[in-house]
Amino acid sequence: MIRRIGEAVKPGQRYGLRPGVYAVLLQGDQILTTFQANPVPEYQLPGGGIDRGEQPIAALHREVMEETGWRISITRRLGAFRRFCYMPDYDRWAEKLCTIYLARPVRPICPPTEAGHSAVWLPADEALACLGNAGDRAFLAQALHQPR
Repeated sequence: MIRRIGEAVKPGQRYGLRPGVYAVLLQGDQILTTFQANPVPEYQLPGGGIDRGEQPIAALHREVMEETGWRISITRRLGAFRRFCYMPDYDRWAEKLCTIYLARPVRPICPPTEAGHSAVWLPADEALACLGNAGDRAFLAQALHQPR
């Protein structure tokens, strides 16, 4: 069973499954995050939903490029967690199945193309307090305590 991190399931609320992929992008003692301005300003691990028919690794490369403008090199899968939340951008309640990868930022290609997102480098220890959800924070902490 994949563990739940974060908000408890709301009794009576229907959730649609939304698989997604996210990256812990470490370079030295810094992490590349995405800052999403709306609907609630927050720092996040770059990544997002896997489109129908899309392979997870391809989705991760696409999402990181859209949200940060960076090309990445994937090192390994760190794990997965479930998160139950409301997604205001899509006006739906979702059971987000989040798979997290450790990856290396290779080079910047362009500014982020996803509206309201910006690429932000943070000290990794600061990011442990700044990331907007408990799952992102847990997997960053895990990555920082494992050999890279």
